[in-house]
Formats: sequence, C-alpha cells, structure tokens
Amino acid sequence: MAWTLYNIAKTATQLGGGMALLALLGLYYYQNSIIYPASLNDGHGYCATPDEYDIPYEAVNLTTTDGETLQCYSMKQDSKSPNYTNKTVLILSPNAGNIGHSLPIASIFYKKFGYNVFIYSYRGYGKSTGAPSEVGLKKDADTVVEYLSENDRQYQQSSIVLYGRSLGGAVAIYIAATKSASIDGMILENTFLSIKKTIPHIFPILKYVTSFVHQRWDSESLLAKVSPKLSVLLLSARKDEIVPPQHMDEIYRLLPSDCKEIVKFENSYHNDTVLQEAYWDTIHTFIKDKVNPVGL
Repeated sequence: MAWTLYNIAKTATQLGGGMALLALLGLYYYQNSIIYPASLNDGHGYCATPDEYDIPYEAVNLTTTDGETLQCYSMKQDSKSPNYTNKTVLILSPNAGNIGHSLPIASIFYKKFGYNVFIYSYRGYGKSTGAPSEVGLKKDADTVVEYLSENDRQYQQSSIVLYGRSLGGAVAIYIAATKSASIDGMILENTFLSIKKTIPHIFPILKYVTSFVHQRWDSESLLAKVSPKLSVLLLSARKDEIVPPQHMDEIYRLLPSDCKEIVKFENSYHNDTVLQEAYWDTIHTFIKDKVNPVGL
C-alpha cells in the first residue's frame, strides 16, 4: 500500500499538484464504480423474466466459493424432441443493466435457433449479491461453468458456446483459457485486449496514468492458453467508439484456434452491432457448422 501511495504522489507531482493528486486517488480507489456501472439503466430495478418472452425457464441461484449468490435464468429445450440440437449458449452480458435486458437476444437463440440458453448476472448486477470486481467476476464464471459442466445433466451432455459482448467477451476469454475442456465454441463481440489499453481511447487525458488501473482484465495474456481446437467467431464494429477495433484484430491474430473467423461491420458502433445486417445469420451459421454436432 505504501508503494502505491508513493507512486500516486510521485505521479501527481509530475503532473502538477493537488488536483492531479485527487484525480489519481479517485482513479485508483473508485475505479470499480466507474468500470462496473451496475446501477445504470435501472440495473438494480425491475428485471424481466423469460416467460415474458414466452420462454419456459427455471430461476437458478448459484453460490460462489466466497459466498455470493448469482441470479441465473436456465432456458432448456426439450431434449427428447427430434429437433433437439444439443447445444447451449452461455450469454455473458456487456456492462450495465441486468439480465432482463438481454432477454431479446436470449429469445433469438432459444426460439429462432433452438438452442438451450443460460444467462446470469455478475455479482453486484441485477439481483446478484456482492460488489463487482475482476477477481469476483472470475469466481462467478468458475461457479457457472462448474454448474453447467458438472451439476446439470442436460447441460453436461450439451456443447457449450460462449457468447460474450464487450466486458462479457473478457469473461469469455477467461473461461476459454482456464476451462477449455468444458467449452466447445466462443463468440466475441467488440471486446478488448485489456482495460488498461482501452482507457486512452475513451479518456485520452488519462493515458499517462493507466498504471494505476488495478482492474486489468488482461485478455491479451490469456489468449495463448485458449485451445487450438476451440472454434471462435469474432464480430467487430469498425466504428467502435469505446473499444478500438484494432483490439479485435489483435485478438484474432493472437488466438491459436485452428478454426477462427473475424467478421467486420464497417458502419457499426459499439452498441448497435447486434442490429447489423447478417449479424444473426453469421452467428447461426457458425454455431451450426463449426460446433459439434455439426449441422444442428
């Protein structure tokens, strides 16, 4: 702690005094609130449920290793149906809001494509307990993957596809790098190499003080641990105003996957990629043709 305070004071002196010191202290001690705006978009208010979209579901509460409770929606297809695909999409949400806001997307996966869908709120988001942090969100991911791969028979026998947007993409990369045996495919949309490398793009004035960012999400260093056997689809908005599109290009380059594809949406911004023409056809073709069982 003393080393950290010394470096904050040293940097503040170099930048020119008291206001800089206050700014640096704020950046260091309050960055969790900035990086994880869990209350935005009424995130802690009303949370829609799948039945509002005519999707049968089970409300599941999972307990993490450090005692937090995760709000989850489990949406299973009829495994006895002749049209059953035996594929499950694990939705890893972007920042802000709650899982109710992602149900229109869950509906497409479930009703249009016929996949099982599992979605959960990160700790501190929606109705999940606790406060968000990088360490905490990784524990949440560990808990969910353990449930899907070990504690539920239908999911255990199903091919698991990660679908991560923005922050959810960083969570997906963490899962793929550390739980590769449990994962069969990964879709990443507009995610980043690291928080540290993203900040100068959003707040250019802070580019000299990124060393004080402790919520790192250093996906760049994890990519080499992703299994070459994992099929990956990257969806990149080329006018992304939050994550530089070059981050997605570099993720694509660093991924060791034997089967990987990047699709670029030239006129798309960070939050409207899901609305782009061919977006959903691209995703459906990827899951159907690149994730076992192929053709379903």
